[in-house]
Amino acid sequence: MFKHIFKKKENQEETPEMIESIKTEKTVAISEEDMTTKEPEKESNGFFGRLKAGLDKTRSALTDKIDQVFSSMGKIDEDLFEELEEVLIMSDVGTETASYIIEQLQKKAKESGIRETDALKALLRDIITEILAEQDAEVHLEGAPAVVMVIGVNGVGKTTSIGKLAHYYKEQGKRVILAAGDTFRAAAIDQLAIWAERAGVELVKHQEGADPSAVVFDSIQAAKARGADLVICDTAGRLHNKKNLMEELKKTARVVERETGGNQVETLLVLDASTGQNALNQAREFAQAAGITGVVLTKLDGTAKGGVILALAREQGVGVKFIGVGEGIDDLRPFDAKTFAQALFTETDN
Repeated sequence: MFKHIFKKKENQEETPEMIESIKTEKTVAISEEDMTTKEPEKESNGFFGRLKAGLDKTRSALTDKIDQVFSSMGKIDEDLFEELEEVLIMSDVGTETASYIIEQLQKKAKESGIRETDALKALLRDIITEILAEQDAEVHLEGAPAVVMVIGVNGVGKTTSIGKLAHYYKEQGKRVILAAGDTFRAAAIDQLAIWAERAGVELVKHQEGADPSAVVFDSIQAAKARGADLVICDTAGRLHNKKNLMEELKKTARVVERETGGNQVETLLVLDASTGQNALNQAREFAQAAGITGVVLTKLDGTAKGGVILALAREQGVGVKFIGVGEGIDDLRPFDAKTFAQALFTETDN
């Protein structure tokens, strides 16, 4: 999503710190495209139209190929089910989830006495919708202030997602404060400051290397003093040391629990849809290191691997709560299973 790079000043030599910054974090500011306010969408269907268009690559990899299987197979038999399972696997749905879908499809088709491929295709769509709808897609904001922790590895669009979440909730009439809890990289603090300004919300930050839980503590105190509704906390984007990450998040969670009276805290994991099965692996790793209550799935518009959303729901038992289908500040929206399935199985307008 980011198209800019860390640039040195004219006639300035690259220091080891600058080189390391380039290696570990490809972006240190919000791109011009992200920072530009886009013209209002002219399509009549609004976000559904953008969602439908954004899923074009995934639709080509998944539903278009499913249609090809149904049109090429003259009858419902084992060969058809095998072809469907192969399409699902190749669309990053994953082997385990693909097998489950086909088993359910065979079982329900037999129970319903389905003989026509059109009816079977409709049943497949219903099964996919059911898988997505089984998980909780609601972000639970309890108390005042409510707290949302945002985690994820560097490069998945974590900081950008936080900025867009802040914008979304501000548009809902909430007063939002961002906590710059990724204190291990100065670039992360700078990025979040830019997004806070972009979204028109407040930011609480400390110096690089400060205790993340102290930043969160001060953010909650600021929220109480200023009458804010929501604190969204950035966290360190790394997985190389799960024990330290877990302890850090546990410490922060204790601070949040103490300062909010034990209210439920949302911990949202940001994943890049374009990484396919690697996103699923990241979800497994983070689930072991720290409890996650939901997923923010970014970059769906630029990938054919959107089928991973089914694997996340089925294999990880975690709901996708927000999806990103564009680079505009309004292109991160709450996830709705029925709307997603409808957009996935609906042809784009020519």
